[in-house]
Amino acid sequence: MKRSGLFEGNSKESIHLSIYQHVMNGVSRTFPFVVCTGVLLAFSYIVRLLIANYAHVPPAGFTEQLISITENGNQAMQFIIPVLSGFIAMSIAGRSGLIVGLVGGFIALISNQGFIGSVLAGFFAGYTITGLRQLSSKLPQIVMTLRPVLLYPLFGVIFTCLIMIYITRGPIQGINNAFMGWLENLGTEHILLLGLLLGGMMAIDMGGPFNKIAFTFGITMLYSGNYAPQAAVMAGGMVPPLGLALATTFFSAKFTEQERRAGRMCYVMGASFITEGAIPFAVKNPICIVPACIIGSAIAGLLAMLFHIGLSAPHGGIFVVPLVIGNPFLYLTAILAGSFVTAIIIGLLKQKPTIE
Repeated sequence: MKRSGLFEGNSKESIHLSIYQHVMNGVSRTFPFVVCTGVLLAFSYIVRLLIANYAHVPPAGFTEQLISITENGNQAMQFIIPVLSGFIAMSIAGRSGLIVGLVGGFIALISNQGFIGSVLAGFFAGYTITGLRQLSSKLPQIVMTLRPVLLYPLFGVIFTCLIMIYITRGPIQGINNAFMGWLENLGTEHILLLGLLLGGMMAIDMGGPFNKIAFTFGITMLYSGNYAPQAAVMAGGMVPPLGLALATTFFSAKFTEQERRAGRMCYVMGASFITEGAIPFAVKNPICIVPACIIGSAIAGLLAMLFHIGLSAPHGGIFVVPLVIGNPFLYLTAILAGSFVTAIIIGLLKQKPTIE
């Protein structure tokens, strides 16, 4: 694997391209986790609902094992954060960056720094290893052989973890707590505004802190008996990948063949409530994609609240809609409305690719 220097070029364009390539390397490695765990998680809720309605079929022992296996999707989903960080670091610094990036991503995970923290950890880890490689380049030969197995992991992990714990954790957690408190203060008096905000927040960073604040808030309200916020959250979270899937279908000339293939996969991810499916598009063209997704998701969240829809399952996407929502037609209408708005905005704003 090609290793990056601290600065791959002096121009702003080369720096942006370098950042994009490193992030995309990490994002591409998370896809198997995103798809598999999302589908497993959705399936687990379907199994639970079916068991609740048909308690005697199938045999109890089998259902317990089935639920245990499928619910592991929730734990497996946690791998996405360290895997993203680890492979960003590996893209920058080669194999020596992988372990440091994985540890930095794990710190981001357990300290609730989410997607943004994971990306930062990947870059901190990668460029820490690159710096250590340059600083140790004139050490005696006997010490040089220890660099990959001792010096890089030891000092790389220490430095990256110190940054993640003492520099980035406070600001990111402060933002999380402030937004959570603000959402709680909105209460029921501004229910449409709440739906608008929850839906839009799901698309701001697509799995990062803002997304997780909205999701956590929805879960909190769900377990307190208020099912409306989680309906807005899931609708908003399904819109970005579905909107991009529709955009790559109806405005195919504005996307490369690789993007069109990824767009077809976004139908599955959107239907499964896997917002992260939109990340590759958002990273490549954030100025166009992110606002379009935020607007569409906000509309979906607002309509879900306007239609007085409640969702009693925290996950599952379209697969649980007929089972846990009183008016599936109106809920699907809200999701499709937001998705089409996103697709149309992208179709109007996105430029045709310069190369295929």
